[in-house]
Amino acid sequence: MQVNEYSWLALAAGNSRLHWGWFKHHTLVHTWDSPHISNTIKPDQLPQLFFSSNLIKQGLFDVPVPIYLASVVSHQTERWQNYHQLNLVNLSDIKLTNLYPTIGVDRALAVWGAIATYDRACLVIDGGTALTFTGANQQGQLIGGAILPGLRSQLLTLKHKTSALPEVELPDSLPPRWALDTDTAIASGVLYTAISGVYNYILDWLKQFPDSPIIFTGGDGELLLSLLHQQFPDLSAQATVEPHLVFQGIKLVYAQKNPQ
Repeated sequence: MQVNEYSWLALAAGNSRLHWGWFKHHTLVHTWDSPHISNTIKPDQLPQLFFSSNLIKQGLFDVPVPIYLASVVSHQTERWQNYHQLNLVNLSDIKLTNLYPTIGVDRALAVWGAIATYDRACLVIDGGTALTFTGANQQGQLIGGAILPGLRSQLLTLKHKTSALPEVELPDSLPPRWALDTDTAIASGVLYTAISGVYNYILDWLKQFPDSPIIFTGGDGELLLSLLHQQFPDLSAQATVEPHLVFQGIKLVYAQKNPQ
């Protein structure tokens, strides 16, 4: 792997961490995650501390390259303001209609990327710090969506907002619904109610768009889909996991600004 004049970086600053994608023109070559950045980025220097070790060993990105930043975290956006090759992705860059001013740029990019990939109406379910539903039709009109705390956020809230409940790790499979210990009771309550809610939203969406793919993304996207299949196997044909939907949306912004 070598960096050339067509290399650029997509950076999605989420609530919990940074998500990086290295592109060569329109091809996504490599992805990785890192913690949030704590210092201001210099005008002509990339923070290689946050690059994957494989890229650092090869001496990649010794020379600054363009970065397309989509951020929902204001203090992370501020860290990049001095970087000379920063391209800040805004809602105005996203060619969807019916967007409202406060929708997260990550949600808009993900559903835009989904429509471009599947060429039909899409429902994107993002399992991150927040669990979000975002739907748009084939013509690129935002139909709407919903937001609730993500699975891990719900578990952490019980830990931090109560005096006796423990922190519980997410299991890989659904626990017994009727639990006989506290850890299992917490997992049962969070997972069964969350999965039932996800299923309800999907059913309502499919009434409007029967042929729409249901696309899971985000850090817990694969787990959500697995749990959904365990409880509701009838949805397996239309539901899939696409971990890099936001990058696909950022690529569309790059293509607009670099027509060739």
